[in-house]
Formats: sequence, C-alpha cells, structure tokens
Amino acid sequence: MTTKQKILIVDDDNNIAELISLYLTKECFETMIVNDGESALDAVKTFEPNLMLLDLMLPGIDGYQVCREVRATSQLPIMMLSAKGEVFDKVLGLELGADDYMEKPFDSKELVARVKAILRRSKPQTIAPAESGIKCVEYPDLIINQTNYSVVYNGHSVDMPPKELELLYFLASSPNHVFTREQLLDQIWGYEYIGDTRTVDVHIKRLREKINDHDNWRIATIWGIGYKFEVK
Repeated sequence: MTTKQKILIVDDDNNIAELISLYLTKECFETMIVNDGESALDAVKTFEPNLMLLDLMLPGIDGYQVCREVRATSQLPIMMLSAKGEVFDKVLGLELGADDYMEKPFDSKELVARVKAILRRSKPQTIAPAESGIKCVEYPDLIINQTNYSVVYNGHSVDMPPKELELLYFLASSPNHVFTREQLLDQIWGYEYIGDTRTVDVHIKRLREKINDHDNWRIATIWGIGYKFEVK
C-alpha cells in the first residue's frame, strides 16, 4: 500500500486551513493543521511532513521565523501563503529558504498543482543509476551529482535544497549556454509553476553565497537575458 504524503498546514485562520485541508485530502494527501508558529515547529518533529504550507502572519512566532528555524536544521519543502503581495515580502520569504510563495486569496487548483510540483521536484531520484545513468558533472574543485543530490566544492560537501542543486546542475550541464529566466523557471520548477522570474534571481543569489567564482568557471549574469555557467 502506498504511503500518503503528509502536508502540514500552518494558518491562524482555521476556516482557511480547513478549506486547504479539504482540497489536499481530496488529492489523497494526509494533512495536519496547526494555528501558531510554536506548534508548527513541534509538528515538524512529530508529524514529519513532506511539505509545509506556512502562513506568514501567525501569533507568537511569525512565519518568517518559523521558516528560518526549520531551514537551519532541515530541507523540508516550504510553501509560504500570505495576503502580503509585495515583492519585498516574496523575496524575503525565498531568501529565508522557502521553495515557493503564493498570495491569498488563491485558486484551489493552482495551490494543489504547486504542492505537487514542489513534492515532485524535492523527491530524491529513485531510478537505479544502472538504468538511468549517473547524472553528474565535474569541474575543477566542483562536483555536482544529481543522482544522489550532492555537491562537493573545494573538497567539502555543500548543503543545498533540491531546487538550488537542480538549477546549478542544469546550468553546469550546458556550459556557456545562456538561459533566460523563463527557460530556467520552466526547466527547474516545471510548466505547472506560475511564479515570478525573481524566484530564479533569488536562487542564483543563494548559489553564489555558497559557491564562489572559480578561475576556470563561474555563474555569470547576462544582463537583460538571464544566466549561464561560464567555463573559461
């Protein structure tokens, strides 16, 4: 029997939380609802969700702080839900480690599609390397392995959320090829993702914080177009 994937819903508006739970239960997800930040942090440990839907305006510990504390110890996929639609709020949420950000009010079908897309992208590879071929690219002082989701930089393992690693692998797999932000959104987040191209910029920024430019390669910005993995 297939084990249901578990979604933790964190929202102080129980009516909204129950509605989200109803949508997801119909799609065969198991859900749990909590109404404040402290309970959310406890539920991450006890419920062990596959994904957390996180409201930002919570009593006590707000959603930003919850995201920050979860991300300090876990790569649990996080999708922020908020009535705050300003670019600053979205960028802040993504910089803190959220995988996606969705404004309220939202369409139920889009919410479910985004949840499925995040879970699909965050799921480790399950096909044996002998069948699929090992997805690995190597450059001086950098090894990116998408088969086992690992990055080794200057001889040290670098922790990366799945989206960051997939973005880095995709760029490095096509050296010196320029990709637009829209192309990267489509390739990494999938056609179901309806988001701001600024999402790509935020993930590139996080990659650069973890991996500095090398004498032989770098992640280059092509102004007005997008990005490329530049090999000298």
